[in-house]
Amino acid sequence: MIIMDGMEYHQCTSLLPSEDTLYSHNKTKHTPEKAAPWAKIKMSHVLYAVILIAIFSLGYYLYSMDSAPGQYDGFAKCIAESGARFYGAFWCPHCADQKAIFGQSAEYLPYIECSTADRSGQTQTCIGANIRRYPTWEFKDGSRIIGEMTLQELGNKTGCPA
Repeated sequence: MIIMDGMEYHQCTSLLPSEDTLYSHNKTKHTPEKAAPWAKIKMSHVLYAVILIAIFSLGYYLYSMDSAPGQYDGFAKCIAESGARFYGAFWCPHCADQKAIFGQSAEYLPYIECSTADRSGQTQTCIGANIRRYPTWEFKDGSRIIGEMTLQELGNKTGCPA
């Protein structure tokens, strides 16, 4: 095989008198080898394509995880429909722990924020409800439980299956 004009040609075994004659002979009588379609693709382009596919795949995975229903969606919605209220403050670690038990389903809890944005006081709603500590759960029957509750305790108190 010889390379002329950037093309690869089969080398001829014929004895020809000069290099020019060999060049003309090969150019007219022998066809260039066809390279595989992927042989012309630069490796950097392949790397960019792999990176883009990985980024889009990760984005799709994260989007689908975020939009997937939470494990306790039905339970949290039932608690809200039961008339229960969950009073808390954004800075309260026990309130955060209570929400964490529900995972993504915490968005359906009947949560009422009691803290002002600057943490210096309470909202009028919580002052009117006489909330003094967080978390405070208030139920339809008027009873209150202060502190974190388990899923089973919430289920028993609200009548919702945990």
